[in-house]
Parts: sequence; C-alpha cells; structure tokens
Amino acid sequence: MSIITLTTDFGTKDHFVGAVKGAIYSAVPDAKIVDISHQISPFNITETAYILKNAYKSFPEGTIHIVGVDSELNEDNKHIALLLNGHYFVCPDNGLISMIASEIKPSKIVEINIHDRLESSFSVLDVFVQVAAHIARGGTLEVIGKPLETYKKIFELQPKISSDLSSISGNVIYIDNYGNVISNITEKLFKDVGKGRQFTLSASRYTFSKINYKYCDIVDFSLDPVLRQSDGNKLAIFNSAGFIEIAIYKSNLTTVGGASSLLGLDYRDSITLDFHKTE
Repeated sequence: MSIITLTTDFGTKDHFVGAVKGAIYSAVPDAKIVDISHQISPFNITETAYILKNAYKSFPEGTIHIVGVDSELNEDNKHIALLLNGHYFVCPDNGLISMIASEIKPSKIVEINIHDRLESSFSVLDVFVQVAAHIARGGTLEVIGKPLETYKKIFELQPKISSDLSSISGNVIYIDNYGNVISNITEKLFKDVGKGRQFTLSASRYTFSKINYKYCDIVDFSLDPVLRQSDGNKLAIFNSAGFIEIAIYKSNLTTVGGASSLLGLDYRDSITLDFHKTE
C-alpha cells in the first residue's frame, strides 16, 4: 500500500479534490490518500512550502507527495518529480522545493516529460496522478522524466543578515489558523548570529526582548487563576517548526482576534532582530 499526500489551493467547495482522489484510486486501488491541506492561499508558494516542509517528515519514507499549487504548465513553470530525504515529490518547479530543500538536497530530480502522451488542462489530475501512480507501482523517476541538475530557487523571502552581524531582517511567511504570525527567521539562525547577545525583536510597532519556547511561558502559575490575566497578551516563541512566531496567548479569531489582526501584521511584513552590543 502506497501513501499519497495532497497539498493544494483547491479548497473543498469544488470538484477538484474529489476528482484527483478518484483518479488516484482508479490508478492505484490500494493507495492511502492523506490530505495535508487544501486551504493554501491561492498561488501562495511560500505558504505551501512552509506547510509541506513541516508535515512531510512525519510520514514514512517512500511517501509520495502531490503538490497542486501554481501548477499550470508553461515555459517558466515546468513539472518535476524528485526524491528528497526518502520522500517523493511531484510538483511544479516554481521555487517551493528550494524552501523545502533548504537543509536537505534532493538525491534525484527529473523534469516530467509525459505531457505529450496525455491530453491535459488539469495538470494535477492528468499528469501528477499518473506520475504518482507510476512511482507507487515501483517505477523509477527516469522513466517519466529527464534528469535535472537543479531546480528553481526563491531568494525573495530569505532572511538577510547585516554585514556586521548586528541584525537579521526577516518577513512574515505564514499566518496560521489561530492568527499567529510566523516569520522566516529560524531558531538556528537566531542562535548562530546572536551568539547569546541581548536583542530586540520588532514587528510592526511592537517589540519583544524575550522569545519563549511555549505559549504558556508567559503565565505566572504562582498567582491565583483570577489574577493571572494572561489571555490576550502578546508573545514571541520558537514554534514547533523551529521558526520565530508572534502570537496572542489563547487567541480566538471569532472573538478577540489573533496576532495578525490585533498587531496589524500580514504576509510579507517585516520582522527584525537587532542584537545589542556586548560591553
């Protein structure tokens, strides 16, 4: 039994997800299909990469990941299949792999070349499913594509380090279901550049001098519950994916709001770390 995951910006209102699943089952009847997300913001490559990078590692090696975001075939957007960290990815070559593969490089990558054998106006359904089915049946990547040495890279939303190592300039790359704001600055980068120095983290007009490891770190549990008054407080944490995140403790988007709305932070907004000089 093969595990095939789906990550798309299709939503669930239309027929697209159902059609893709039906095509997978027709080609691989014993496949196990897992939805990672179908609520990616339309054509948002950075959001796709963040979600997929933090989800795929939980699956067993050999899992096949179909990615249907910005997947229309054209001269600037080829289709690729690759083996990365024991996992197969079938996706457009639009830069998302460069974010997923920032730490582990693909061991094999091909440009899919079966399009002339298929009539397709829906690449994920007609092409990606056929490639995934081929892999699931034990087929090799070379049969469905020509080897590539590299893939499209995105540098636009990479953090920038000042030449004197006094600051890191990053951006908001994702806003989660709680309204928490995730930056592209990792804990590793923070420690490598900061070297234990004091710092100021700036996001919009708000600043932070401490980054927590748990949301509840801001709660003083020694106080009586009625005196704690922690709900609704802002905080910065290293989230479970290892990125710096700005959050509101126990936020609720349907009532008080989340960090994005309350602090006025949106996708691509600046997040800056300034390290203080040591005496």
